[in-house]
Amino acid sequence: MLRDFGSEKFDIIVQAGQSNSDGTGFGNAQNPFKLDYRVWYLTGDWQVPKDFHFEPAREIIYDNLICSNFSLSFARRYIEDGRLEEGRKALIIRAAVGGTGFLDGHWKPDDPLFVRMTAMIKTALALNPENRLAAVLWHQGETDASLNASYDVHYNHLMTFIKLIRETYDAPNLPFIAGDFVRQWSEMNAGIVAPVIKAMRAVCSDAGSAAFVETDGLLSNDQDPAGNPCKGDTIHFCRQALYELGERYYEAFAGIAGR
Repeated sequence: MLRDFGSEKFDIIVQAGQSNSDGTGFGNAQNPFKLDYRVWYLTGDWQVPKDFHFEPAREIIYDNLICSNFSLSFARRYIEDGRLEEGRKALIIRAAVGGTGFLDGHWKPDDPLFVRMTAMIKTALALNPENRLAAVLWHQGETDASLNASYDVHYNHLMTFIKLIRETYDAPNLPFIAGDFVRQWSEMNAGIVAPVIKAMRAVCSDAGSAAFVETDGLLSNDQDPAGNPCKGDTIHFCRQALYELGERYYEAFAGIAGR
C-alpha cells in the first residue's frame, strides 16, 4: 500500500522521455549499480491506468541480458556527493516510454504520458509533506525528429513541458536536464536531427535552471565493443554509455544546484 511509504522522506527525481531515458542499453558495464535501499523507483505499466508501484531501483534483466538506464548512475553520484540528507531516500519516477514524442500524441499537456507523469509526481509528493522535487531528467526527441519536427514546434512543446511542471508544483527553479542523441544515429540522420537538437539547446539556455548534456564519445549498442548483442542498433546508447550519461547528467545538475 502507498501508505506504507508515508513515513519515508523522498528526494524525487523525475526521469521522462523515450527509450534512451527508459533505458535500452545492453553490453557490459565497468561499475554496475548495486542494490541500495536508499534508492527507489515509482514505476508501473503505462498502458494500465493508475498502475503505480514502488520497487528498489535496479537494472532490468531481459532473458539473460542486463539492461540499464542513466538514472542509476545519477542517483549514485547524488548520494556520493552528500546531497541525500540523513534519513531521506531518493525516489526515481520512471515516466519514460520508448518510441514516444510530442508529435505522436504522448507528451503534450493533455496527452497520456504527460498526464501519467504528473499523476506520479502528485502521488509521490502527497505521501509525505517533507517529500520534495529534486530534478527532471529528460531524454527525448528521436521520435519528433523522425516526424520532421521544426525548430519552432519542438521548442514550443519542450518549453511548455518544463514550464507547466514548474508551475504545477510551484518549483520555478526546478533543475531540468536534457541530453543529445547518440552521435552515431545523429550523424546518419543529420537533416532531421538538427532542428530538434537546436531547439533543445535553446530551451535549456532560455528556461533558467536548465542544462543540455553533450554525448560525444558515448557509444551506441551497435558500436559497443564489449559483447553487445544488439548489433545494428544505432539509436540507443549501450549500457556503459548510459552509466556515463548519468554521470554527465549529474554534473549538469550540480552546475545548476551548486557544488
